[in-house]
Order: sequence, then structure tokens, then C-alpha cells
Amino acid sequence: MAENATVPAAGPTTVPATAADTTPDNPWPLQLLSQKLKTHIERAPAAWVEGQVIELNRRGSSAFLTLRDVDAEISLPASIWSNVLDRQETPIERGSRVVALLKAEFWLKTGRVNMSVKDIRPVGLGDLLARIERLRHALAAEGLFAESRKKRLPLLPHRIGLITGRDSDAKKDVLRNAALRWPAVEFEIREVAVQGNTAVSQVVGALRELDARADVDVIVIARGGGALEDLLPFSSEELIRAVAGARTPVVSAIGHEADRPILDDVADLRASTPTDAAKRIVPEVSEELARVRQAEAQLRRSVTQLVARETDRLAAVRSRPVLAAPEGMVTARAEDVDRLTRRSTAAIRTAVTRAADQLVHLQAQVRSLSPQQTLDRGYAVVQVSGNTGSPGTGGTVVRHPSQAPRGTGLAIRVAGGRFGAESTGGSDAADA
Repeated sequence: MAENATVPAAGPTTVPATAADTTPDNPWPLQLLSQKLKTHIERAPAAWVEGQVIELNRRGSSAFLTLRDVDAEISLPASIWSNVLDRQETPIERGSRVVALLKAEFWLKTGRVNMSVKDIRPVGLGDLLARIERLRHALAAEGLFAESRKKRLPLLPHRIGLITGRDSDAKKDVLRNAALRWPAVEFEIREVAVQGNTAVSQVVGALRELDARADVDVIVIARGGGALEDLLPFSSEELIRAVAGARTPVVSAIGHEADRPILDDVADLRASTPTDAAKRIVPEVSEELARVRQAEAQLRRSVTQLVARETDRLAAVRSRPVLAAPEGMVTARAEDVDRLTRRSTAAIRTAVTRAADQLVHLQAQVRSLSPQQTLDRGYAVVQVSGNTGSPGTGGTVVRHPSQAPRGTGLAIRVAGGRFGAESTGGSDAADA
């Protein structure tokens, strides 16, 4: 609402130029501060904001309303002309979700700041869905929904973190079905607001608290069905990023099968209902016992087959001749040794006999060539006697008559011994 007020003329030149220059002895006039505040505040541009109308009072041509943030306990009073409200096709009333163009105004006389609504539009179901889809696509483009980011749930969680409404049916469904499937399961429960302007902050706070605990193996965020407006906190960007940054696996169990908040896309596992979440995070004890029995039977069969197979192999090995009669190997080798011994002895004897015969033959050959053998046949060896006086002739074997002229002393060797003689001279071979 604009306020018509007359602004007094500027003060004397002794007035400080800025607020920092004011002192107790040289203060600003109040009207100067108000004027400067008005100029500063009204210089700010108008802004579109989103909120929920929690109060609406009409007073003639104007109306006063209070807007509250959709995700936080923050409210703001504002004023609007009634004709701006009347031109809306969908009437705006208490509880309506709206977007409004707000412009800050400063009322000079009273020193109050007023938020003036220049335009207002109700947020319909289609607008909310379109906004959720835009956010969904933006977060998907960042990779927050990628399968590679999703963490595997533990096979058997020892302690489950449960974030749900206070004394809600969703809480009862999860606890009852989980206990029926696995009686020993334990829960760490955080009851929070699951709709309204405080839901996001409470759910995020509970998520971070449970994620910081080392004994919590998986976290379930559960709530029953509801209208789209009731499920909006589970499409909040703040909550989505908190779930994406959690190191503990998170299961989304929001609404019914048809409900699809963005939390379902970023969660490590999406359960269609709280009951489905309980069935998917803990195994069925009877089924697990049946699997244990089946595994035990399979293991027993495997061990039995292994023992039987190895027994057969051992029997086959033991039935081999080398093990059935191990002395046979020694006997066969002993026979080989005996046979080889006989063969080697015979070979040696044959070699010795042949060598002896060869030796006798060689002896006969040597003896036939022996000078003694020649002497025995009647031959003699004639040598010049050593007392002939001719130098260099002593002991020379006489091979020609010219070597023993008349009067030459001779030494004659026959088979029976030696004797001396004197040459009477020789005659030619022709004479002989």
C-alpha cells in the first residue's frame, strides 16, 4: 500500500551526511532516517515467492493475509488490494498454496515496513506436478538417480532406522510385518512430521541423525498415502540431496503404488508401500530356515559324493599290481639283475678266453720272430771279436766275408752258447 506523506526539506548543512557520522551531539532527525529507509527499501525490486495462505482478512477495498513458507516455520504478513484477489479464477482462501509478487514498502509516518502483494496466483495441481517434473529432470541430469550411486541393502540388517509419522499406520505396518518375517529384528524409530511446512526439516534431521549411527544398517522413510500436496515434502530438493549424500542405504516407502515422489528415484530401494518395505528389507525366517536346510542337504550330498568318489579312486589305486603285490616289482627286478649278471659273466668269460687265445697266438708270433728261435734252428751269429785291433769293429755282426779277412778273431753265438774262432778268409758267394 502506498502512503502519501510530505517529506520535509533537507536539514541544515551541519547534519551528518551518513549514519556512521552521527554522534550523540550531532544526531540525525528521525524524519531523515525514515526518509533514507524508505528510499533504500523501496529501491529493492519486487520478487515472486511461494507460500501458503494461513490467514486472510478482507477489509473493504483491501485485504491482509499471512504467507507461510511451505517447508519452514517462517511467515510473513502482507497486504493486497481486494480487486487483485477478485480477478482470480480460482478463489484464494486460507490454506491455498500460492505464488505472489511481493514489493517491500515503508510507511513513513508510522515507521512500519509493509509487504505489498502486487499480483497473486494460486498454485494448482498441474503447476505442482510440472514443478516436480522439472526438478526431477534437473536432479537426474546431475546423476543423483544413477544406478551406480545406489547402495546394496544388507542381507540381514541387525538394526533398522525408521523415519515415519507419529503413531502412524505406516509405522505399525513396517514394525508388524518386519517382526512377522524376522522376530529378532531391531528398530531405531524417529517420529517426525510427514506433511506440512516442518516435514522437510524434521525428516532431514532424523535422516542425518540415523545416518551418523554405526549400528543402523538401513534407513526406511515411510508414510501412508495422501494427496499430492501432502506428499510434496518428499519431493523437496533439500531432502533429495540429503538422501543422495547418506552413506547408509535408504529405502523409500511413501504412499501407495501410484504415488511417485522424487524420493523414490534417489533412494537405494523403492518400496511401493510401507508393508512392501518391511518385506524387502528383512528376509522371511521360515524361508531362510528352508534355505539353510536345503544348503545343509546339498552340502551333505556333496561331501558324501566326494568321499565316495575318493574312496573309489583309492580302491582303484590299491588294486594296481604295484600296490596289490609290491614285492613283485622287486622280484621282477631281481630276475632282471640275475639274468644280466649271468649274461655279463658269460660275456666276460668269452672275452677272457678270446683274449687268452689271442695272447697265445701273439706269443707264438713273437717267439717265431725271436733270435733265440733262429739259433735253435741251427743258425749262428758271427761277430768280429773285440781284440782284432781294428777300431770300430769290435762286436760287429759279420754279414759279408769281406768283414772278416783271414786272421780276424770271431765270436760265434749258437743256440748252446758262445765260442771263439779265427777267420781263414772268405770266398765269393759264387764260389760257395
